[in-house]
Amino acid sequence: MQSIDDKVISRIYGNGRGWSFFQNDFLDLGGADAIRKSLSRFEQAGTIRRVMRGIYDYPKYSKRLNTVLSPEIQQVAFALARKFNWRITPTGDTALNLLGLSTQVPGRYVYLCDGANRVYDIGKVSLEFKKTALKEIGFKHRESDLLVQAIKALGKDKITPDIIKQFQKALNKEMASKILKDTQHTTTWIYEVIKQVFAESAK
Repeated sequence: MQSIDDKVISRIYGNGRGWSFFQNDFLDLGGADAIRKSLSRFEQAGTIRRVMRGIYDYPKYSKRLNTVLSPEIQQVAFALARKFNWRITPTGDTALNLLGLSTQVPGRYVYLCDGANRVYDIGKVSLEFKKTALKEIGFKHRESDLLVQAIKALGKDKITPDIIKQFQKALNKEMASKILKDTQHTTTWIYEVIKQVFAESAK
């Protein structure tokens, strides 16, 4: 029989460094009090880090810099979405940054959500959620949200062969068929761009 600590750390390790989570992500493994105590033990041991009240992460470590890296904001956003049972999608500028198409280091990440307007300060970064209509958050896959929002932010006239290559580099080719199916009812010109991104993968 595995102990509760073994079960919890196995799930954390399984999701890899950078994963953000909260207590309820483990409730299928044991009681709430046992999970809370287990997370507290791992935090005290330095295995995990408390990012903010109720949210932890399994931090990434840079050998080159010899230091623990800042929390991955996208992972923190996902953890908060799970905690509050929100659907979320990044706004255009945030999507561009997450896909590596923006060279600017943002101090503010903005997500649309079907929950509430909230702002969280995480270190030197601001994570903001803006309540919006459900129709704005209609995709099944997170990669679809990222791609559509990034394309919208760039605009039709800014889509060049180089941009297409950057999208191809940033996205997992194995997601091609899922994203194409997921986004087929989006605006026509946006879907044409998505088809270009996955032209080779879809063959």
